[in-house]
Amino acid sequence: MNDLGDKTRSSLRILFAGTSAFGLPALKALQTSQHSLCAVITQPNKPQGRGQKINESPVAQFAKQNNFLLYQPSSLKEQTLISELKALKLDVMIVISYGLLLPPWLLHLPRYGCLNVHASLLPRWRGAAPIQRAIESGDSETGVSILQMTERLDAGPVWLQAKTPITSADTAASLHDTLAEIGAEALLSVVSKLGSSLFMPSPQDETLANTAPKIQKTEGLIAWRLPAATLERKIRAFNPWPVAYTYLEGTSIRIWEAKLFSMPSAVHPPGMIGEATSGGIVVACGEGFLQLTHLQLPGKRILPVCDILHAHNHPFKAGRMFHDTT
Repeated sequence: MNDLGDKTRSSLRILFAGTSAFGLPALKALQTSQHSLCAVITQPNKPQGRGQKINESPVAQFAKQNNFLLYQPSSLKEQTLISELKALKLDVMIVISYGLLLPPWLLHLPRYGCLNVHASLLPRWRGAAPIQRAIESGDSETGVSILQMTERLDAGPVWLQAKTPITSADTAASLHDTLAEIGAEALLSVVSKLGSSLFMPSPQDETLANTAPKIQKTEGLIAWRLPAATLERKIRAFNPWPVAYTYLEGTSIRIWEAKLFSMPSAVHPPGMIGEATSGGIVVACGEGFLQLTHLQLPGKRILPVCDILHAHNHPFKAGRMFHDTT
């Protein structure tokens, strides 16, 4: 077991709970800090993909590589787990993209309770998909919030926030990586001040709270009757999952990248291809046009449109229609 020990008087005994890669920068930062990372909790290994191969979470892989005490309980009510965590005499628990609700006993077990790194400027987006919903809604900025966890999801008081702009080039993937790094830095700042009478969290304004529900695969289907600006944000928000898609003559086409396009003299019904050139495939929307630049055909790799158009008998001809049904 890798227990960093009490290097200084301010060293805290920490339990880390996380599953996805979003928590890795914070986990690595805690590992090299003066604090004692006593153990790591992550979800059990699960089968993934068509072959149902058993895969470990990124957090489980990191914990094993660094010889940390690792727990992968299927339930947080297991008596053995409860007894062992109580024996760790924890100061604080850090929770980042863990995926399971914490029971009351665990929320109150550490001396300073449980802190969560949430990828939104709370209370702007509470819930499972704050990064995607921020892009989809056209927010100009987002950030991370370090909050004190309570029994209400994402509703606890906030210790610290760190902001970052959302650019026109940002996808859910790029923003995820940016916020993960920002979150790690903000977390260390908060942990270093825990116990200070001059450092206290602030309650959230409930009147400003919005829900960021979990993304459903069907949300990626493009409705061409919507404005081009709305669809352009959706495409970025759903990259890399579930990926925006549409249908052309019964074939599903995945849209990885697109940009707004101006065709001031053109009038086409929503979904019609206006032109297909090496620069992209221009499609009419309910308002304005989108230029599709990177697509994926069934069973194929993601390709720039210019490469797809070089193939013989490609289906992207001016006048053809994309549809939101097969």
